[in-house]
Amino acid sequence: MTLLNKIKWVLGIALIFLLILTTNLIDRQNFMIVRNSIETLYADRLVAKNIIFDISKNIGHKEISYLKLEPVQVAAGVKASNTHINGQITLFTNTKLTPNEKAVFDRFKNSLQNLQEVEMELSAGQKTKSDLAEPLALVREYLDQLAAIQMLEGRRELYESKKAISSADLFTQLEIAVLIVLAIAIQVIIIYTPKSGSEA
Repeated sequence: MTLLNKIKWVLGIALIFLLILTTNLIDRQNFMIVRNSIETLYADRLVAKNIIFDISKNIGHKEISYLKLEPVQVAAGVKASNTHINGQITLFTNTKLTPNEKAVFDRFKNSLQNLQEVEMELSAGQKTKSDLAEPLALVREYLDQLAAIQMLEGRRELYESKKAISSADLFTQLEIAVLIVLAIAIQVIIIYTPKSGSEA
């Protein structure tokens, strides 16, 4: 094997190595995007959705207490629900919040605080049960908005995952095509020998 042929072989192998290394790095980045999306879907969307559901359920328990209890008993009757809701709020705070989600969550906390103050004033005889309607409606509205955000953000994460998978698939197909072209080119380079001189 001549020196020129050895150089051709080394260049061909180096080109294949660089191609595989480049596509591997791109694939690794795409798989990191998919992994992060899956973790976010669980930790920040499914868990958050479950917390919202749990808070909503406890708001429902409070509404039942409003109907069953006398006004002076309301604060004591909803104390356990309020404690549980406050614990769930702490859990929700630990999830990754988007700026819009944080703004809605802050409004939700304020409306919940307002509802709890009305409950205390109701038990003290300063408010009537009808005064609960507006703060309760605001709490429900913000819970609905938070639930809608979970769906929207979950859909966005799913789109990012699909985009990363499509990109990885595209680069895999390109890698295969380029490897085939390189293999053919290397074979041509190895097999082809220029004719020297003229045939008699």
